[in-house]
Amino acid sequence: MLIQLRVDGRRTMKDTQFITDRKIYEEVVQGIVPAARKFLWLGTSDLKDLHVHRGKRMVPFLGVLSGLIANGVAVRLLHAKEPGPAFRRDFDHYPNLIDGLERILCPRVHFKSVIVDGHVAYSGSANLTGAGMGAKSIHRRNFEAGFVTTDPELVRAIMDQFDRIWMGCECDGCGRKQHCADYLELLAKTHRADRRR
Repeated sequence: MLIQLRVDGRRTMKDTQFITDRKIYEEVVQGIVPAARKFLWLGTSDLKDLHVHRGKRMVPFLGVLSGLIANGVAVRLLHAKEPGPAFRRDFDHYPNLIDGLERILCPRVHFKSVIVDGHVAYSGSANLTGAGMGAKSIHRRNFEAGFVTTDPELVRAIMDQFDRIWMGCECDGCGRKQHCADYLELLAKTHRADRRR
């Protein structure tokens, strides 16, 4: 793995690594995501039922998120469309996701990013799906590419893009409001933030 945990619990790695295909699953889904201690932000266009290795078994990725939430990690999910029925069925098996998983749907989101604790981030082409970031076989998975980084400037830039959407900063001028179920909530966040300034 690119990322190792030092004795003090902080992650170390080369600043930026280009990764593709199965390496995205290994480095991001199996590496940096479970290492989250404070927060995990996930941005994806497409969101489907995704299973990951846990020991010798395959478990829903939602189980990983549920475990992080149970350990006090704040998890945010920003996605472009509603997930399919298999995802929703798995979701129902993890009751702490109802209140513990912060989620916003924005139909314009096409970026894919994973941000862990503000110290490490992934940005690339892989959606949060089995064929994208998941454990599908090499003969069935998508060809994907991206990078994982601990470079503070790159991590900050990825966080800023996510946060602008999350906080509703792009909502006022958006031409797709009629397709956005969360528009009014995002707009309220923006106006609350403006009043605090």
